[in-house]
Amino acid sequence: MRKFFQEIKADLKFKTAGPGQKLSEPSRAPKEKPKAEVAPKPRQPPTDEAQRAAAAALARLELKPKGKAPCSSQEAIKNQVRKELMAEAAASEKELSREEKEQEEEGAAAPSVSGVYFICPLTGAIVRKEQKEKQLREAIQAYFSVDPVAASIMEIQTLNKDREKVRACVETMAKYLDNIYLHPEEEKYRKIKLQNKVFQERISCLEGTHKFFQAVGFETKTLPVPGQEGAEEEFYVLKEEMLSRLEELRERKEQLLSSEPLRAQLHRQLALFRPSPAAARFELPHDFFNLTAEELRREQRLRTEAVEKAAMLRTRAMREKEEQREMRKYNYTLLRVRFPDGYILQGTFYARESVSVLYNFVREALRDDWLPFELLGPGGLKLTDENLAFNECGLVPSALLSLAWDAAVMADVEAAAEEQRSPLRPELLAGAQTLS
Repeated sequence: MRKFFQEIKADLKFKTAGPGQKLSEPSRAPKEKPKAEVAPKPRQPPTDEAQRAAAAALARLELKPKGKAPCSSQEAIKNQVRKELMAEAAASEKELSREEKEQEEEGAAAPSVSGVYFICPLTGAIVRKEQKEKQLREAIQAYFSVDPVAASIMEIQTLNKDREKVRACVETMAKYLDNIYLHPEEEKYRKIKLQNKVFQERISCLEGTHKFFQAVGFETKTLPVPGQEGAEEEFYVLKEEMLSRLEELRERKEQLLSSEPLRAQLHRQLALFRPSPAAARFELPHDFFNLTAEELRREQRLRTEAVEKAAMLRTRAMREKEEQREMRKYNYTLLRVRFPDGYILQGTFYARESVSVLYNFVREALRDDWLPFELLGPGGLKLTDENLAFNECGLVPSALLSLAWDAAVMADVEAAAEEQRSPLRPELLAGAQTLS
């Protein structure tokens, strides 16, 4: 076969030789030179581009399934959904990073509020959310110079987060005091062994407990152990002068039992804005979202599962459970109420606060708080059930609501008034801002 092709090639060369060229014999093939006489060309290494192409091709080959049984159509759809969601998540992350970079370079849009703030109940100081615990601790420490007993109770209730341990601790401490008040003549009740198992497990391990005992009249003493020569143990012992002030000790016990944790109050950040077409545009800081990076990844996974379950018949209980999970995403909400004259009242709220709180917030901003009105949510839905929480009404993490006056009452008010005036308080109107 090879000889046949060589003869055709030679014949073709013979027929197409140009003028002035020596014609070769069609039946003769040119003699090949011995291989030894031809010097081999050195082999060039593959270029970088060729190496990358080869590596990519090899990777694709390795990713191909080997001998797997064909998936059912439902499994294939699920796999495709997973791929699309993963691609979407990756694209979102990439887009978010790009946007954050652009915002750093060009300057981010000003947020509607700078963050979530709290008011310290002891000092009145307004601090950011992340500084709240530190401010409470410092305020309690400063309060020891005013009332050591009250300050130590605040420490116990506020700085220890396990509520069950706090409850057991307070009940045990109250029992110690009650025994002294009921049996003042018995010396054994006036001593508390510090190494006692119950004292160690329920009291000693919590913040503020030792300060409380010292504040109500106990002092530390090292006493000999009965029946053990040379052995000593530490005790809290009630001072002698406190035996004449047993009624005061009883009051301290009641104060301890009735105490509650010290809570920083959410700062509403009340603001009034002039009429603006930007009322429905919100730029919220990260403080308003209750999702860490790990929780965001979890939400993506839950979304994938939800898509896979979309074709399944879900019960009402299942749907309610998913709705509850959605509601837990946010701790706070920024709400705006637009008045009929266009003015916009803004405040910060807990996502789980009830609608009644918003009604009271609006009334406090009115010149006459008795004026009847209704609040309408997005879409014009009347918020008639004031016991519902904001997250149950879909008013998180932000929402623009509208206020509607009782038409008949407002007509009577306007008829009786000598001059037209805004229903909002004058000091609020004087501080009205422009919404950017």
